[in-house]
Amino acid sequence: MRCVTPSKPGPIERGGVARSFDAHASSYDKLVGSNPGYHEHLRLSTKRMGLPDRGAGLRLLDIGCGTGASTAALLDAAPEADITAVDASAEMLAQAQQKTWPRGVRFVHGNAENLAMSGVVGPFDGILAAYLLRNLVHKDAALRQFHRLLRPGAPIAIHEYSVRDSLRSRVVWTAVCWGVIIPMGRLRAGSGDLYRYLWRSTLRFDGVTALTERLASAGFEDLRVQTVPGWQQHIVHTFLGRRPADAAPTIDPEASTPAEGIDMTKRPPSPGAA
Repeated sequence: MRCVTPSKPGPIERGGVARSFDAHASSYDKLVGSNPGYHEHLRLSTKRMGLPDRGAGLRLLDIGCGTGASTAALLDAAPEADITAVDASAEMLAQAQQKTWPRGVRFVHGNAENLAMSGVVGPFDGILAAYLLRNLVHKDAALRQFHRLLRPGAPIAIHEYSVRDSLRSRVVWTAVCWGVIIPMGRLRAGSGDLYRYLWRSTLRFDGVTALTERLASAGFEDLRVQTVPGWQQHIVHTFLGRRPADAAPTIDPEASTPAEGIDMTKRPPSPGAA
């Protein structure tokens, strides 16, 4: 068996994750669909958010939506909500947009680390980030941004791999990646690069304790962690949190310009003007 913790970054870390997802977008749904429990686990995480009234009147954000699997799971938990789904991979979004969606779902091409640049501004009544945080460079800054985007009292669910705290989980993860996932990636997409990256990035990512601490440092409270059934038990987790209900309003420094823009033709009055 290969070493349980990889020592060197691969070509995807050097060349860009979104670009690699672009290259694998057409085969992605078939590959994840062959993973027992993949869609069920996403639906489990969205149900754990506790969204009320079938989502009626709620505005939800799905960050890192990919081909729309997480969006469908969010829609299953809140079919009457308005959902904004964002991804950095244009090709993954193209796959998502080919599917049939209700009128309340919209897709946005954007960077999860600077959502305001794509016109995605809060407040939202819930955020789902599935298999996303592990891929971001500035994880703490991203979590602080997600916190600002939520209404006071609104939930967040981080659906993610986390194996660092458990030797058994790391061994199982490595065995499944090299025995099943990477060979299937080669077979279906002609390359296993993306799935070797998946193996590496998961082993290097936070353990349950470290990610819970990140969420607390970003200002989230009511933190809970639940795993999933099946072979991914103690490998895939739902990290749940909430923006404090009594949180004071905040101004997102990356979103200081409102979505409708600022009319620069209207010059402010000079100091001391009557």
